[in-house]
Amino acid sequence: MTREPRSRAGHVKRPGRAGRDVPPADNTPIIHGVIPPRDVLLRFIADHPEQASKREIAKAFGLKGEARVELKALLKSFEEDGFLEKRRKSLVRPGALPPVAVLDITTRDVDGELIGRPAEWLDDAGVAPAVLIRQSSGARKDKAPVAGLGDRVLAKIFPAKERGGPAYTARIIKVLDKRKNSGMGVFRVMPGGGGRIMPIDRRGEEMDVDAEFTAGAKDGDLVELDVVRMGRFGLARAQIKSVIGSVASEKAISMIAIHAHGIPHIFPDAVIREAESAGPATMAHREDWRGLPLITIDPADAKDHDDAVYAEPDPSPDNPGGVIVTVAIADVSYYVRPKSALDREALKRGNSVYFPDRVVPMLPERISNDLCSLKEGVDRPALAVRMVFSHEGRKASHTFHRIMMKSAAKLSYQQAQAAIDGAPDDKTGPILDTILKPLWEAYRIMTVGRNRRQPLELDMPERKILLKDDGTVDRVFVPPRLDAHKLIEEMMIQANVAAAETLEKKKQVLIYRVHDTPSLAKQEALREFLQTLDISLVKGGNLRSNHFNGILAKAQDKPFQQMVNQMVLRSQSQAIYSPENIGHFGLNLLKYAHFTSPIRRYADLIVHRALVGSLGFGEGGITPDEEAVLDDIAAEISTFERRAMAAERDTVDRLIAHHLAGRIGEEFDGRVSGVTKAGLFVTLPEYGADGFVPISMLGRDYFIYDEAHQALSGEKTGLGYRLGDTVRVRLAEAVPLAGSLRFDMLSEGRKMPTAVRSFHKSGRRKGSEPRRQPGTRPPRGRR
Repeated sequence: MTREPRSRAGHVKRPGRAGRDVPPADNTPIIHGVIPPRDVLLRFIADHPEQASKREIAKAFGLKGEARVELKALLKSFEEDGFLEKRRKSLVRPGALPPVAVLDITTRDVDGELIGRPAEWLDDAGVAPAVLIRQSSGARKDKAPVAGLGDRVLAKIFPAKERGGPAYTARIIKVLDKRKNSGMGVFRVMPGGGGRIMPIDRRGEEMDVDAEFTAGAKDGDLVELDVVRMGRFGLARAQIKSVIGSVASEKAISMIAIHAHGIPHIFPDAVIREAESAGPATMAHREDWRGLPLITIDPADAKDHDDAVYAEPDPSPDNPGGVIVTVAIADVSYYVRPKSALDREALKRGNSVYFPDRVVPMLPERISNDLCSLKEGVDRPALAVRMVFSHEGRKASHTFHRIMMKSAAKLSYQQAQAAIDGAPDDKTGPILDTILKPLWEAYRIMTVGRNRRQPLELDMPERKILLKDDGTVDRVFVPPRLDAHKLIEEMMIQANVAAAETLEKKKQVLIYRVHDTPSLAKQEALREFLQTLDISLVKGGNLRSNHFNGILAKAQDKPFQQMVNQMVLRSQSQAIYSPENIGHFGLNLLKYAHFTSPIRRYADLIVHRALVGSLGFGEGGITPDEEAVLDDIAAEISTFERRAMAAERDTVDRLIAHHLAGRIGEEFDGRVSGVTKAGLFVTLPEYGADGFVPISMLGRDYFIYDEAHQALSGEKTGLGYRLGDTVRVRLAEAVPLAGSLRFDMLSEGRKMPTAVRSFHKSGRRKGSEPRRQPGTRPPRGRR
């Protein structure tokens, strides 16, 4: 039984942020001479590690006499309960970094910023936290030393001010060790011995390899390397460290992304041993629901099944026309315990990563595809939520249960949809009336509530890549969006809402899935753009998702529909994980936490543990150590989520570039998907591939970039290109390993709207300097 910190009066409280008795730290006035609320105190210690001694804390809050004695006792209780630990004379959260630390710079984030991790970190402390390295600008007099990938540095550590990224930022004090730069590339044999490394990213450069440093690599092998010499003239020289395999082999493209983004893909032996030794769950603390005909509905090729559903009419006379919806989720918390080898590895990965040719799972197959997969006709442990909805789609109540279940059927989305549409097969026919039709009736009722809530409804088709047996692209297609997909999605959303509501009611800390309102700057940029289409966006701080839906409705079936959808998407903030709840703007929900995919997301595993612990469901609950570092965990898994998205996107880009590499010179229909000062990004809708048209390929006119209108327009002719325009392009270059395409523009620009032309004549706004076509002479007076 875990202890909880106690208030001065002895009442049990948690220092969490959800459902607490004290107001949030950001809104609580600090009264000098009075001991602050516990969450204010814990936040102060986290944000001011240099002032985290008892003396400095007392000084910061103006505490004297008896108040200092009381503070000392309170801090001591935090230590005993595991929420703080003492390092020398300072107090820190368990797992927190000290004010000064030695970091190894290991990678870059999606924006190109350097990321470091502590050089020394205990395995049982979980994943080493990521630290964003702040490089000084050249204009600063006190600029810090400049470091690069592979360097070891001494750095000043600061808690991050922005949500969604690493939990810490750092300023370099001193570079301790300039390590060899490492990287990846493709080895090409050169006449006379030795070889050359071809880059695998757009910004990479070729390197020479001497014959004695090839490590047995063959022509076309994907290799890991160290840069051993950088000269002022000629190519850099590299030494091959390891050979990954032929770049032409199956799955080589995704391996590039896995290595380039530092995604752990091989499970350590200790993790495999722990997974293999796990056995079936027992009935301890479980209800027997094996008689309830829950079913799974998943993609046809799914190997793990972590959610099952069932619906029935509510028999209560107090809820006429209402329904009871049951969602059961695999009980991963029973198998993956805090601080176990499985848990440490799962946190290091953060989530499963999905490539067209493979999956890099968060958990070993013994857990993800076997013990925790809700297989048809097999006893499986689960956490279930029963939700009661009125005929108007309003949730009246819900309850959570730890159960043993047995799936009655494993169906694909297409299979379930076909049965509802009048074409049942041997499996769906017997359960059509008893299971499937009640599910669809429940979905119809839940849709009433969804329509009333009005979440953001963007129309952005998701393309899928179908591969051949050799790992190359067969075709790219947009799968149909079925009601079966929407049914499962809405039931999962409501289960996630129920989890957040239950944990808040229990005053249990948790990790929310939050989505902030678009920033004022993004709102204004979108507003300016919409004005060019005579569409208005309301001003003020009360912007809601239905305002964006109104904009999308006005663009429906118009030539600029896709353009408006893209701009609305770009205006949105990024959804992240956080122990502080700010709601979910896109879903238009006040409380939301990921609960339904613990096999593939660490955030869901934390929510499961929180439910198990707060509801008294037995073993596998959240621990005080975890509660104390939820800020760091949330920051880590948010970072890992973005890492996975970047790796998946890079892999798709490389596959499509490889697919089109043999079609240089062919013409394609495209759509302008981005406008910059340097040129246009064009998407080929048939393939979902993006390529670039340099401004030099647009014609001989003098092109001016207009950010408000998202346009490049010719000053003399008035012809130009806007975001969303349909154009004809010729493929000029494809670099498969870098995933890049370059096009030549064939379509003549269209006449720009009057507003754009008047923009040229009336004088450009400050900072909107025209972009000159490279290689041409600037107009007279503008040299």
